[in-house]
Amino acid sequence: MSLLTNVMEHSLDDGYAEAAARQKADGTAGMPRTLRRKLGLAACLVLAAAVVTLGAANARIAAPVVAKEREKLVDRIQSETAAADKLEKDVETLRADVGERQRKALEQHGGDQAELVSLLSGATAVTGPGVKLVVDDAKETGGGSDGPRGSSGFADTGRVRDRDMQRFVNGLWQSGAEAVAINGQRLTMLSAIRAAGDAILVDNRPLAPPYTVLAVGGKHLNTTFNDSADGQYLHALQESYGIRTSITDQDEVRLPAAPSLIVRIAQPLAADAAKGVAEPKKTEKGTS
Repeated sequence: MSLLTNVMEHSLDDGYAEAAARQKADGTAGMPRTLRRKLGLAACLVLAAAVVTLGAANARIAAPVVAKEREKLVDRIQSETAAADKLEKDVETLRADVGERQRKALEQHGGDQAELVSLLSGATAVTGPGVKLVVDDAKETGGGSDGPRGSSGFADTGRVRDRDMQRFVNGLWQSGAEAVAINGQRLTMLSAIRAAGDAILVDNRPLAPPYTVLAVGGKHLNTTFNDSADGQYLHALQESYGIRTSITDQDEVRLPAAPSLIVRIAQPLAADAAKGVAEPKKTEKGTS
């Protein structure tokens, strides 16, 4: 308490108080009294005012130039964005045109099995009874490696992985599914499910959880899939890692056509070539 009382009673250090008293006695405290010092102070004040005024004037002159440059930059960004949007629309239009031409090629050259070829290749939209499988990451991702995956190599075992989706889809195919789509993206016989970091890619297109798998394959598809090894694997993931799943029967499932197709045409060897050295058949890619 004595220290606090001393601080409050002597807020100014004794040395400062003595210096102030000395200057007051000498007449050097306060504003300068001589003409020379007054002129020096006035010159400093004028110089400071000139510097501030000059800076303000330069800023005012430069403001319109900066504003014009900013407007030009904004206009350029908007123009380039509009051009990119137009190119993206053109790409989508061309992609749809190529897909339509490929579908017509399948219908024309598919022979007696044209309908089956179109179905397996994803060239046509399909509808019919099937199932809806929804798979999502665990609420609290993490956990150990003592589960159906074994040592996964991932720090987060509560996430759905690409190999999990591969097993689910393959299990649906083996259970009798005729057409499958993940998050609205139709799968074909050439579709690939891969991983890029923690993201799942289907035909190089990233998917975001929850993953909704729709499959057309009859009324018994749900029961057949649950009884299969892949269906048991799905339940094991749910019990071991907390991955959220649900599978329900659907009276009508509508799946769109695949966004892009790759048409391969096998051509037999000519008669003259068959007489010579045997050559392997050539497989070509076509767009129509």
